[in-house]
Amino acid sequence: MFFETGPKAFDDVVIDYDPKGAPQDHTGRPVLRDHLQCKWHVRPGDFGYEDFANPEFTKGTSVSILQRARDAQLAFAPAGEGARFQFVTNWSATDPLRKLIQLQHNSLDVGTLFKGGPRSETGRFRAHWAEHLGIDEDQLRLLVRTMSVNLRIRSGADIREHLNDRFARLGMKPIPASEAGFLYDDTIKKLHAQGRKEFDRESFKDMVRSENLLDDRREPPSWTIGVKSFLHPIDSLEARTDESLNLVPHFDDRYLRDEKSWNQSLYPELKEFVLSHAREHESLRLVLDAHVSLAFAVGSILDVKSGKSIAIEQRTGSRRFWSRDDFAADPDWPTIECQTEKLGDSAERAIAIGLTHNISGDVRSFLAGNLPSVGTLVTAKLASPALQSSVKCGAHAAHLAEALVDQLRQVGRCPRTHLFISAPNGFTFFLGQLHKAIGPSTVYEWDFDGRRTGTYSEGLTVG
Repeated sequence: MFFETGPKAFDDVVIDYDPKGAPQDHTGRPVLRDHLQCKWHVRPGDFGYEDFANPEFTKGTSVSILQRARDAQLAFAPAGEGARFQFVTNWSATDPLRKLIQLQHNSLDVGTLFKGGPRSETGRFRAHWAEHLGIDEDQLRLLVRTMSVNLRIRSGADIREHLNDRFARLGMKPIPASEAGFLYDDTIKKLHAQGRKEFDRESFKDMVRSENLLDDRREPPSWTIGVKSFLHPIDSLEARTDESLNLVPHFDDRYLRDEKSWNQSLYPELKEFVLSHAREHESLRLVLDAHVSLAFAVGSILDVKSGKSIAIEQRTGSRRFWSRDDFAADPDWPTIECQTEKLGDSAERAIAIGLTHNISGDVRSFLAGNLPSVGTLVTAKLASPALQSSVKCGAHAAHLAEALVDQLRQVGRCPRTHLFISAPNGFTFFLGQLHKAIGPSTVYEWDFDGRRTGTYSEGLTVG
């Protein structure tokens, strides 16, 4: 790791990765080197693609940040892969640049940018950058593949919480919310003044010890494993886990390349990965940057009889990691309500679980056009309005899953259950742990981006 060194204009932070644990770019290729250029502003503003070709945008005199990116790409990624050059800012992007930023991994949508003729919006974009650099479109394509625009529009409090999660994972001191100062800012300034700008794994550990940054009070950590089927725009899964399973190459953004792969390829790979770590560790922490099908499947693999102590990372709610016993039960927690609707004489059933959004209308429409085998629709929702914060913690999520299954037991089993879920992954995991009580189940994925069907598609089936 380096800071304030490297190619000019992309030298704020430079990270060299071990090839064994290197993150992947948006095409699934390893990123062996990350260059970050950070532009933080105290007042809001915005920028467009033209600004990248304007030296004044980054306080330069004659060289633009786009030219700096081109120089860095030629030096470290001449074939358009292996290195990534991130422009990190808290300003907003304007169209058409904004529409080209793929929010899952902050990369630019190369395919869309290189569509359209010279007079199209993207054609003018390409021409502006290519003419500024004096290169053709083939060379421009290689550069764009390595670039990303990271819009970190987050408050200081959010950043502090994010950093504390990282510090806890590494055994370093957290930043108390009661303190106005920032211990690590002072450390960075001190190291910079001393000319200590380059660290490998061992020298970084030595620096942390010498600067008294280790948290001696923390409990020994559980073994943390992760599964990702899409790239999170902020957090690297590899940095938050001891071991991880990367399923991203099976997908094009959030869309499975081969719909048959859910059970033929993904599930066997997922099961082997999860069980191999469950056999070795009694206590597991799970990080799932993954589709709802996979969260349910992991729960089915580590079912209620697995005998493991399990916590699952959850981005919503008041706690970072949820477990079945993280809080005492509260009578004020929202409860689950189920309504059963007869659609026909077919024996299969569908369950629309809307804990964070009301999905009953979308599910009903999908069933009408796609699943004539479903004769019963069960709508499960909270007694209070469905919100992102409706599920309070792990204990609440586990209680809701158990209450739903209890109500399904009263109706009886059926040949197959079709699950449509709008809920935190923590709830979906706990529901998966109870899969035997539900019976053979297929989980459906919602088309979030609206780029395919604009509705649901069949996901993974758990027998």
